Amino acid sequence: MKLSNMVNKGFTILEVILAIFILSVAVFGSFSLIQQTVVGVSLNQSKLIAYYLAQEGVEIVRNIRDTNWLQGSAWTAGLAVGEGNQEADYQSMVLESYQGRYLRIGDNGFYNYASGMETKFKRKIAVTEKSDGYLEVKVIIEWSERGREHNIEVINHLYNWKKTVI
Repeated sequence: MKLSNMVNKGFTILEVILAIFILSVAVFGSFSLIQQTVVGVSLNQSKLIAYYLAQEGVEIVRNIRDTNWLQGSAWTAGLAVGEGNQEADYQSMVLESYQGRYLRIGDNGFYNYASGMETKFKRKIAVTEKSDGYLEVKVIIEWSERGREHNIEVINHLYNWKKTVI
């Protein structure tokens, strides 16, 4: 066997190191992409839940207003208009002073403050009366995820459309 034939049959150490480096970069890049996707999906899931909880806060205030009409009460009764941050869950008939409690998810799938597993979400509801005779309902959902604070804010306007016009 000739010596020149043996030299051409194998890879050089430099080629092996370069191949390992290229494969390592490709694998590391794939794992990084997967990790970022998982983090993004988790944050998007939390944002979706937060938006639903904010909309539920607006609906709670709307339900209190509508119940007031049905009972013949003042349309703003129980809404704590202009009293700062309040809180309520789906069973509330009045807004309560904000205590910074975390919402809990019950066995029935509804969020409340009384029972169930504690979640990472807090809900603030503020109702203010505007000069044009309508109420501005602002709902803020706050939560902490992966060491960062997040919040979303939803603003809606409620009108006393049932008032009698003379």
